[in-house]
Amino acid sequence: MERNIARLRDRLAPLGVALRPHLKTAKSVEVARHVMSSPQGPATVSTLKEAEFFAAAGVRDIIYAVGITPWKLAKVIELRRQGVDLAVVLDTVEQAEAVAAASREAGIAIPVLIEIDCDGHRSGVVPDDAARLVAIGRALIDGGELRGVLTHAGGSYGARGVQALQQAAEQERKSVVDAAAILRGAGLPCPVVSLGSTPTAHHALDLTGVTEVRAGVFVFFDLVMAGIGICQVEDIAISVLATVIGHQREKGWILVDAGWMAMSQDRGTAKQAVNQGYGVVCDIAGHAYPDLIMADANQEHGIITLRPGSQGTLPDLAIGDRLRILPNHACATGAQHRQYNVVHGESDVVTGQWQRFGGW
Repeated sequence: MERNIARLRDRLAPLGVALRPHLKTAKSVEVARHVMSSPQGPATVSTLKEAEFFAAAGVRDIIYAVGITPWKLAKVIELRRQGVDLAVVLDTVEQAEAVAAASREAGIAIPVLIEIDCDGHRSGVVPDDAARLVAIGRALIDGGELRGVLTHAGGSYGARGVQALQQAAEQERKSVVDAAAILRGAGLPCPVVSLGSTPTAHHALDLTGVTEVRAGVFVFFDLVMAGIGICQVEDIAISVLATVIGHQREKGWILVDAGWMAMSQDRGTAKQAVNQGYGVVCDIAGHAYPDLIMADANQEHGIITLRPGSQGTLPDLAIGDRLRILPNHACATGAQHRQYNVVHGESDVVTGQWQRFGGW
Protein backbone atom coordinates (compact mmCIF):
# COMPACT_ATOMS: atom_id res chain seq x y z
CA MET A 1 0.00 0.00 0.00
CA GLU A 2 2.74 2.46 0.94
CA ARG A 3 4.59 1.73 -2.31
CA ASN A 4 1.43 2.22 -4.37
CA ILE A 5 0.75 5.59 -2.74
CA ALA A 6 4.33 6.76 -3.24
CA ARG A 7 4.22 5.69 -6.89
CA LEU A 8 1.28 7.94 -7.76
CA ARG A 9 2.56 10.88 -5.72
CA ASP A 10 5.92 10.68 -7.46
CA ARG A 11 4.23 10.49 -10.84
CA LEU A 12 2.02 13.54 -10.29
CA ALA A 13 4.66 15.76 -8.67
CA PRO A 14 6.41 16.86 -11.91
CA LEU A 15 3.02 17.46 -13.56
CA GLY A 16 2.28 20.20 -11.04
CA VAL A 17 -1.10 19.03 -9.76
CA ALA A 18 -2.46 18.18 -6.33
CA LEU A 19 -3.69 14.71 -5.43
CA ARG A 20 -7.21 14.59 -3.99
CA PRO A 21 -7.57 10.87 -3.17
CA HIS A 22 -10.92 9.16 -3.36
CA LEU A 23 -11.58 7.56 0.01
CA LYS A 24 -14.49 5.35 -1.14
CA THR A 25 -12.13 2.44 -1.79
CA ALA A 26 -10.74 2.12 1.72
CA LYS A 27 -13.46 3.77 3.86
CA SER A 28 -10.89 3.88 6.67
CA VAL A 29 -9.46 6.79 8.64
CA GLU A 30 -6.10 5.05 9.00
CA VAL A 31 -5.78 4.50 5.26
CA ALA A 32 -6.92 8.07 4.62
CA ARG A 33 -4.18 9.42 6.83
CA HIS A 34 -1.60 7.51 4.79
CA VAL A 35 -2.83 8.78 1.45
CA MET A 36 -3.98 12.38 2.07
CA SER A 37 -1.41 15.17 1.93
CA SER A 38 -2.49 16.40 5.37
CA PRO A 39 -4.87 15.30 8.15
CA GLN A 40 -7.34 17.91 6.86
CA GLY A 41 -7.37 16.60 3.29
CA PRO A 42 -8.00 17.21 0.50
CA ALA A 43 -10.26 14.21 -0.08
CA THR A 44 -13.02 12.88 -2.31
CA VAL A 45 -15.99 10.83 -1.10
CA SER A 46 -18.94 9.11 -2.77
CA THR A 47 -21.54 9.20 0.03
CA LEU A 48 -22.56 11.74 2.63
CA LYS A 49 -21.93 9.10 5.27
CA GLU A 50 -18.31 9.05 4.14
CA ALA A 51 -18.25 12.85 4.34
CA GLU A 52 -19.60 12.73 7.92
CA PHE A 53 -17.23 9.95 8.94
CA PHE A 54 -14.09 11.61 7.64
CA ALA A 55 -15.20 15.04 8.86
CA ALA A 56 -15.50 13.61 12.37
CA ALA A 57 -11.89 12.47 12.02
CA GLY A 58 -10.74 15.99 11.18
CA VAL A 59 -10.88 16.07 7.37
CA ARG A 60 -11.96 19.56 6.31
CA ASP A 61 -11.57 19.72 2.51
CA ILE A 62 -13.99 17.30 0.81
CA ILE A 63 -15.70 16.88 -2.55
CA TYR A 64 -18.85 14.75 -2.55
CA ALA A 65 -18.42 13.46 -6.09
CA VAL A 66 -21.86 12.02 -6.82
CA GLY A 67 -24.67 14.12 -8.31
CA ILE A 68 -26.48 15.99 -5.55
CA THR A 69 -30.19 15.67 -4.84
CA PRO A 70 -32.20 18.40 -3.03
CA TRP A 71 -33.01 16.36 0.06
CA LYS A 72 -29.29 15.87 0.79
CA LEU A 73 -28.56 19.59 0.90
CA ALA A 74 -29.57 19.92 4.56
CA LYS A 75 -26.78 17.50 5.51
CA VAL A 76 -24.34 19.40 3.29
CA ILE A 77 -25.24 22.64 5.06
CA GLU A 78 -24.94 20.96 8.47
CA LEU A 79 -21.40 19.81 7.67
CA ARG A 80 -20.44 23.22 6.32
CA ARG A 81 -21.69 24.83 9.54
CA GLN A 82 -19.25 22.53 11.34
CA GLY A 83 -16.36 24.04 9.39
CA VAL A 84 -16.10 21.39 6.68
CA ASP A 85 -15.44 22.81 3.21
CA LEU A 86 -17.75 20.33 1.50
CA ALA A 87 -18.40 20.86 -2.20
CA VAL A 88 -21.05 19.09 -4.27
CA VAL A 89 -21.31 17.96 -7.89
CA LEU A 90 -24.16 18.43 -10.36
CA ASP A 91 -24.93 18.55 -14.08
CA THR A 92 -28.39 20.14 -14.45
CA VAL A 93 -29.95 23.56 -14.05
CA GLU A 94 -32.58 22.01 -11.76
CA GLN A 95 -29.91 20.85 -9.31
CA ALA A 96 -28.18 24.22 -9.48
CA GLU A 97 -31.43 26.04 -8.71
CA ALA A 98 -32.00 23.75 -5.71
CA VAL A 99 -28.48 24.44 -4.42
CA ALA A 100 -28.93 28.19 -4.85
CA ALA A 101 -32.28 28.15 -3.03
CA ALA A 102 -30.92 26.05 -0.13
CA SER A 103 -27.88 28.32 0.10
CA ARG A 104 -30.03 31.46 0.27
CA GLU A 105 -32.29 29.95 2.90
CA ALA A 106 -29.36 28.86 5.07
CA GLY A 107 -27.26 31.93 4.47
CA ILE A 108 -24.38 29.65 3.48
CA ALA A 109 -23.07 29.42 -0.07
CA ILE A 110 -22.67 25.76 -1.10
CA PRO A 111 -19.70 25.27 -3.45
CA VAL A 112 -20.45 23.42 -6.69
CA LEU A 113 -18.42 21.67 -9.36
CA ILE A 114 -20.15 21.01 -12.67
CA GLU A 115 -19.66 17.43 -13.78
CA ILE A 116 -18.30 17.05 -17.30
CA ASP A 117 -18.93 13.99 -19.47
CA CYS A 118 -15.49 13.36 -21.00
CA ASP A 119 -16.16 9.96 -22.62
CA GLY A 120 -19.85 9.06 -22.56
CA HIS A 121 -19.27 6.68 -19.66
CA ARG A 122 -21.92 7.93 -17.29
CA SER A 123 -23.22 11.39 -16.35
CA GLY A 124 -22.24 15.01 -16.87
CA VAL A 125 -22.43 17.86 -19.37
CA VAL A 126 -20.61 17.30 -22.66
CA PRO A 127 -17.70 19.74 -22.71
CA ASP A 128 -18.80 21.73 -25.75
CA ASP A 129 -22.38 22.32 -24.54
CA ALA A 130 -21.75 25.98 -23.79
CA ALA A 131 -25.42 26.86 -23.33
CA ARG A 132 -25.96 24.24 -20.63
CA LEU A 133 -22.68 24.98 -18.86
CA VAL A 134 -23.37 28.70 -18.70
CA ALA A 135 -27.00 28.18 -17.68
CA ILE A 136 -25.91 26.00 -14.75
CA GLY A 137 -23.27 28.52 -13.74
CA ARG A 138 -25.70 31.43 -13.84
CA ALA A 139 -28.32 29.49 -11.87
CA LEU A 140 -25.81 29.32 -9.01
CA ILE A 141 -25.08 33.04 -8.88
CA ASP A 142 -27.93 33.93 -6.54
CA GLY A 143 -26.91 31.94 -3.47
CA GLY A 144 -24.50 29.20 -4.46
CA GLU A 145 -20.83 29.23 -5.41
CA LEU A 146 -19.48 27.96 -8.71
CA ARG A 147 -16.12 26.47 -7.76
CA GLY A 148 -15.18 24.67 -10.98
CA VAL A 149 -15.54 21.61 -13.15
CA LEU A 150 -14.95 17.92 -12.52
CA THR A 151 -14.76 14.77 -14.62
CA HIS A 152 -13.99 11.07 -14.33
CA ALA A 153 -12.71 9.03 -17.26
CA GLY A 154 -14.70 5.90 -16.48
CA GLY A 155 -14.22 4.78 -20.06
CA SER A 156 -10.51 4.31 -19.33
CA TYR A 157 -11.34 1.04 -17.59
CA GLY A 158 -12.00 -0.38 -21.03
CA ALA A 159 -8.76 0.93 -22.55
CA ARG A 160 -5.95 -1.50 -23.31
CA GLY A 161 -2.33 -0.62 -23.96
CA VAL A 162 -0.23 2.38 -23.06
CA GLN A 163 -1.22 4.43 -26.11
CA ALA A 164 -4.95 3.96 -25.51
CA LEU A 165 -4.58 4.89 -21.84
CA GLN A 166 -2.56 7.98 -22.70
CA GLN A 167 -5.25 8.99 -25.20
CA ALA A 168 -7.95 8.51 -22.55
CA ALA A 169 -5.96 10.69 -20.16
CA GLU A 170 -5.57 13.47 -22.71
CA GLN A 171 -9.25 13.32 -23.66
CA GLU A 172 -10.14 13.61 -19.98
CA ARG A 173 -7.83 16.61 -19.55
CA LYS A 174 -9.00 18.42 -22.66
CA SER A 175 -12.66 17.95 -21.74
CA VAL A 176 -12.46 19.73 -18.39
CA VAL A 177 -10.02 22.39 -19.60
CA ASP A 178 -12.32 23.23 -22.52
CA ALA A 179 -15.37 23.38 -20.24
CA ALA A 180 -13.51 25.64 -17.83
CA ALA A 181 -12.61 27.96 -20.72
CA ILE A 182 -16.28 28.24 -21.71
CA LEU A 183 -17.29 29.22 -18.19
CA ARG A 184 -14.50 31.75 -17.84
CA GLY A 185 -15.32 33.17 -21.26
CA ALA A 186 -18.86 33.81 -20.00
CA GLY A 187 -17.50 35.72 -17.03
CA LEU A 188 -18.07 32.88 -14.57
CA PRO A 189 -15.49 31.70 -12.02
CA CYS A 190 -13.77 28.34 -12.44
CA PRO A 191 -10.83 28.08 -10.03
CA VAL A 192 -10.92 24.27 -9.74
CA VAL A 193 -10.37 21.93 -12.70
CA SER A 194 -10.59 18.42 -11.29
CA LEU A 195 -10.20 15.08 -13.05
CA GLY A 196 -9.15 11.59 -12.28
CA SER A 197 -9.32 7.86 -12.51
CA THR A 198 -6.62 5.41 -11.50
CA PRO A 199 -5.86 4.38 -15.13
CA THR A 200 -5.54 7.95 -16.42
CA ALA A 201 -3.69 9.22 -13.34
CA HIS A 202 -0.93 6.73 -14.14
CA HIS A 203 -0.79 7.59 -17.86
CA ALA A 204 -1.33 11.34 -18.21
CA LEU A 205 1.59 12.98 -19.98
CA ASP A 206 0.35 16.57 -19.71
CA LEU A 207 -1.98 18.09 -17.13
CA THR A 208 -1.81 21.71 -18.25
CA GLY A 209 -4.88 23.59 -17.03
CA VAL A 210 -5.73 20.98 -14.40
CA THR A 211 -5.57 21.82 -10.68
CA GLU A 212 -6.09 18.40 -9.08
CA VAL A 213 -6.25 14.67 -9.77
CA ARG A 214 -8.67 12.30 -8.05
CA ALA A 215 -8.06 8.54 -7.88
CA GLY A 216 -8.94 5.87 -5.36
CA VAL A 217 -8.23 2.23 -6.08
CA PHE A 218 -4.52 2.95 -6.67
CA VAL A 219 -4.04 2.66 -2.90
CA PHE A 220 -4.71 -1.09 -2.99
CA PHE A 221 -5.02 -1.94 -6.69
CA ASP A 222 -6.86 -5.13 -7.68
CA LEU A 223 -7.12 -7.72 -10.44
CA VAL A 224 -9.15 -5.44 -12.70
CA MET A 225 -6.38 -2.84 -12.54
CA ALA A 226 -3.80 -5.57 -13.21
CA GLY A 227 -5.86 -6.71 -16.21
CA ILE A 228 -5.84 -3.19 -17.63
CA GLY A 229 -2.08 -3.05 -17.14
CA ILE A 230 -1.97 -0.35 -14.44
CA CYS A 231 -0.20 -2.60 -11.95
CA GLN A 232 1.24 -6.08 -11.52
CA VAL A 233 -0.45 -8.78 -9.45
CA GLU A 234 2.40 -8.35 -6.95
CA ASP A 235 1.29 -4.73 -6.36
CA ILE A 236 -2.15 -5.68 -5.02
CA ALA A 237 -2.17 -4.69 -1.36
CA ILE A 238 -5.48 -6.17 -0.25
CA SER A 239 -6.35 -9.84 0.12
CA VAL A 240 -8.85 -12.03 1.92
CA LEU A 241 -7.46 -14.62 4.32
CA ALA A 242 -9.11 -18.02 3.82
CA THR A 243 -8.62 -21.50 5.24
CA VAL A 244 -8.75 -24.85 3.44
CA ILE A 245 -11.77 -26.79 4.71
CA GLY A 246 -12.03 -29.67 2.22
CA HIS A 247 -11.19 -31.34 -1.07
CA GLN A 248 -13.06 -32.77 -4.04
CA ARG A 249 -10.02 -34.44 -5.59
CA GLU A 250 -11.85 -36.12 -8.44
CA LYS A 251 -13.08 -32.68 -9.53
CA GLY A 252 -9.76 -30.95 -8.93
CA TRP A 253 -11.27 -28.71 -6.24
CA ILE A 254 -9.95 -27.30 -2.99
CA LEU A 255 -12.66 -25.84 -0.74
CA VAL A 256 -12.07 -22.79 1.44
CA ASP A 257 -14.17 -20.93 3.99
CA ALA A 258 -14.46 -17.75 1.92
CA GLY A 259 -17.29 -17.49 -0.60
CA TRP A 260 -18.92 -14.56 -2.33
CA MET A 261 -19.82 -13.03 1.04
CA ALA A 262 -16.09 -12.63 1.67
CA MET A 263 -14.95 -11.81 -1.87
CA SER A 264 -18.08 -10.01 -3.19
CA GLN A 265 -19.80 -11.10 -6.38
CA ASP A 266 -17.76 -8.74 -8.54
CA ARG A 267 -16.54 -10.58 -11.64
CA GLY A 268 -14.91 -7.59 -13.28
CA THR A 269 -12.14 -9.62 -14.90
CA ALA A 270 -14.65 -11.78 -16.80
CA LYS A 271 -14.67 -9.10 -19.53
CA GLN A 272 -10.89 -8.94 -19.68
CA ALA A 273 -8.38 -11.08 -21.55
CA VAL A 274 -7.73 -13.19 -18.43
CA ASN A 275 -10.74 -14.24 -16.37
CA GLN A 276 -9.65 -14.47 -12.74
CA GLY A 277 -12.90 -15.95 -11.45
CA TYR A 278 -13.53 -14.62 -7.95
CA GLY A 279 -9.84 -14.03 -7.27
CA VAL A 280 -6.25 -15.20 -7.56
CA VAL A 281 -5.00 -17.61 -4.89
CA CYS A 282 -1.74 -16.92 -3.03
CA ASP A 283 0.14 -18.61 -0.22
CA ILE A 284 0.20 -17.05 3.23
CA ALA A 285 3.15 -14.83 2.22
CA GLY A 286 1.22 -13.41 -0.74
CA HIS A 287 2.93 -15.32 -3.57
CA ALA A 288 0.45 -16.34 -6.26
CA TYR A 289 0.20 -20.02 -7.13
CA PRO A 290 0.50 -20.55 -10.91
CA ASP A 291 -2.94 -20.56 -12.57
CA LEU A 292 -4.78 -21.11 -9.28
CA ILE A 293 -8.02 -19.14 -8.91
CA MET A 294 -11.26 -19.14 -6.96
CA ALA A 295 -13.29 -20.34 -9.90
CA ASP A 296 -16.68 -20.48 -8.21
CA ALA A 297 -18.27 -19.51 -4.93
CA ASN A 298 -21.31 -20.06 -2.77
CA GLN A 299 -22.23 -17.79 0.11
CA GLU A 300 -19.52 -19.08 2.48
CA HIS A 301 -17.68 -21.64 0.34
CA GLY A 302 -15.03 -20.89 -2.23
CA ILE A 303 -13.99 -23.42 -4.87
CA ILE A 304 -10.29 -23.23 -5.65
CA THR A 305 -9.12 -24.88 -8.87
CA LEU A 306 -6.77 -24.46 -11.79
CA ARG A 307 -7.64 -21.95 -14.47
CA PRO A 308 -9.37 -23.62 -17.49
CA GLY A 309 -6.77 -24.80 -19.97
CA SER A 310 -3.94 -24.83 -17.44
CA GLN A 311 -1.39 -27.64 -17.62
CA GLY A 312 -0.35 -27.08 -14.01
CA THR A 313 -1.04 -29.17 -10.95
CA LEU A 314 -2.94 -28.34 -7.81
CA PRO A 315 -0.75 -27.46 -4.83
CA ASP A 316 -0.70 -29.98 -2.00
CA LEU A 317 -2.77 -28.15 0.59
CA ALA A 318 -3.95 -29.71 3.83
CA ILE A 319 -7.05 -29.01 5.86
CA GLY A 320 -6.30 -25.91 7.93
CA ASP A 321 -3.76 -24.40 5.53
CA ARG A 322 -4.28 -20.69 5.06
CA LEU A 323 -4.40 -18.84 1.76
CA ARG A 324 -4.72 -15.25 0.63
CA ILE A 325 -7.17 -14.46 -2.18
CA LEU A 326 -6.55 -11.34 -4.27
CA PRO A 327 -9.81 -9.62 -5.28
CA ASN A 328 -11.21 -8.53 -8.62
CA HIS A 329 -12.43 -5.24 -7.17
CA ALA A 330 -10.83 -3.84 -4.03
CA CYS A 331 -13.78 -1.54 -3.26
CA ALA A 332 -16.38 -4.32 -3.46
CA THR A 333 -14.34 -6.86 -1.52
CA GLY A 334 -13.39 -4.36 1.16
CA ALA A 335 -17.07 -3.59 1.62
CA GLN A 336 -17.64 -7.12 2.90
CA HIS A 337 -15.39 -6.59 5.94
CA ARG A 338 -15.28 -4.38 9.03
CA GLN A 339 -11.52 -4.08 9.43
CA TYR A 340 -8.16 -4.47 7.76
CA ASN A 341 -5.57 -6.68 9.44
CA VAL A 342 -2.26 -4.98 8.74
CA VAL A 343 0.83 -7.01 7.82
CA HIS A 344 4.20 -5.93 6.44
CA GLY A 345 5.92 -7.45 3.44
CA GLU A 346 5.70 -11.23 3.38
CA SER A 347 5.03 -11.50 7.09
CA ASP A 348 1.76 -12.97 8.36
CA VAL A 349 2.15 -11.22 11.73
CA VAL A 350 -0.73 -8.78 12.25
CA THR A 351 0.67 -5.49 13.53
CA GLY A 352 -2.55 -3.50 13.55
CA GLN A 353 -6.26 -3.53 12.89
CA TRP A 354 -7.70 -0.61 10.97
CA GLN A 355 -11.45 -0.17 11.19
CA ARG A 356 -13.51 0.48 8.07
CA PHE A 357 -17.17 1.37 7.69
CA GLY A 358 -19.92 0.79 5.17
CA GLY A 359 -23.46 1.78 4.39
CA TRP A 360 -25.00 5.07 3.32
